[in-house]
Amino acid sequence: MFEMSVLRKICGITRKDRRRNVDMLKELSVEKDIVDLLQVRRMTYFGHVNRMDNDRFRKLLLHGYTHGHRSRGRPKKKRAIDNTREDCEDMNVSVLQASRLS
Repeated sequence: MFEMSVLRKICGITRKDRRRNVDMLKELSVEKDIVDLLQVRRMTYFGHVNRMDNDRFRKLLLHGYTHGHRSRGRPKKKRAIDNTREDCEDMNVSVLQASRLS
């Protein structure tokens, strides 16, 4: 995805021209999807953390598991690895294959 500042420079339009980002994206027929952007950033961060040493705290948090069970009431929150699994399923890749690719 392009940042808006890059698109403005390519088109030669400055902020002083007072053109809205939405209008520029329609003119250039660029579709920005926030879900795809978040998915790419999550997978990039997954690869970054996956390449770390095994004793690093961030890697332990990503792959860690707490023992026991939750009390009644509030449902479980999603963990980082759950989001990574969903992103991998969307790309038809397993988490193991994604960790090997990184």
